[in-house]
Amino acid sequence: MHLAVVTAYPPGRRSLNEYGLHLSRVLADKPEVGHMTILADRLPDGQEAADAPNVRRVWDFNDPLSALRVLLALRRARPDAVIFNLQMASFGDRRVPAALGLLTPALARAFGTPSVTLLHNLFETVDLDRAGFGGNALKVKVTRAFGRLFTRALLGSNLVATTLPRYVKLLRDEYGAQNVFLAPHGTFQLPLPPQPFPEVPTVMTFGKFGTYKRVEVLIEAHRELLTRDPRARLVIAGSDTPNAPGYLAGVQAQFADVPNITFTGYVAEEDVPRVFSDCTVVAFPYNATTGSSGVLHQAGEFGRGAVMPNIGDLADLIQDEGYRAEFFEPEDPQSLADALWRVLSDPRQAAALGDANWRVASSLPLSDVADWYLLHIEDLTGTAPGPSPRAQEAQA
Repeated sequence: MHLAVVTAYPPGRRSLNEYGLHLSRVLADKPEVGHMTILADRLPDGQEAADAPNVRRVWDFNDPLSALRVLLALRRARPDAVIFNLQMASFGDRRVPAALGLLTPALARAFGTPSVTLLHNLFETVDLDRAGFGGNALKVKVTRAFGRLFTRALLGSNLVATTLPRYVKLLRDEYGAQNVFLAPHGTFQLPLPPQPFPEVPTVMTFGKFGTYKRVEVLIEAHRELLTRDPRARLVIAGSDTPNAPGYLAGVQAQFADVPNITFTGYVAEEDVPRVFSDCTVVAFPYNATTGSSGVLHQAGEFGRGAVMPNIGDLADLIQDEGYRAEFFEPEDPQSLADALWRVLSDPRQAAALGDANWRVASSLPLSDVADWYLLHIEDLTGTAPGPSPRAQEAQA
């Protein structure tokens, strides 16, 4: 079959870019997929990419016309089906382009391309203030109402996949959706045996920061850890979320007096293994959650334990998939320092958490999840395994 994937894509730095890269990679490796077309976000001026010929950069973040651009690209590509790799703000951090972009899967179906939407989060489970979409009470109420409207629009896809069982239940119970299935996040690569822990106790946090992921509490916890072990290191790996430009630069200036902190900036895909392998434990300084945590799956992939608040989607991953962590009270530096110390001060505990998470990650690689997508798509389209006539035509 000829399959298209609409996604943010490296070296662009938008949310879900790494997931889009790996999902399209494992799908393209399947014998059922004769041809893959990736409809990706355009890069900022001055940034270039050595994209493969099947990567077409056709839409822009915060462009109200993104839906039209994707539909035109689908019409030209003529795939047998399209997978949309989305979260609620994939098409913009402004309300109008974000909302209009979410109409694309239903429009693709209406114009004749079977569509599957992988939805990484739901409006109903997102703290809008902490995710950067807050405001006065009326604005939040209106945003919630439109959120429900656009969730229903996304359910206009032929199929909707979500990464957590709670999301499947919510969509079935509150929206009466019968076209929803569970597709776990999965691990990007089949994990190799973990690297040894570094000699210097090192805490690492990874992601896009400034809204619900805030590092002030982690730096205060690090300050406390230095009184227990002056060698302790903190690595803040990642960049600002689009909703909080300049956040990390401000934090770096505010805490310039605290030693042994490294701000890496954006971490390129090829550097991710080193960043995880060079730490003892991965910290999650979150005060809310917005979907299944890719960072927790990566911590498992590289055999590292986690220290996190027992909230929302993080709690779901512990319960549903079997990951292990030390817990702390959200926004409490002392509680976070104590939880980190339980790992840093006890090599056996660090190893036990890392080994448990590595085993979970090893049990469900993204390649296996891709098989589940293809089974649903073949059932949806009646496509037999192997290249379809449309795929052969597209490659001609």
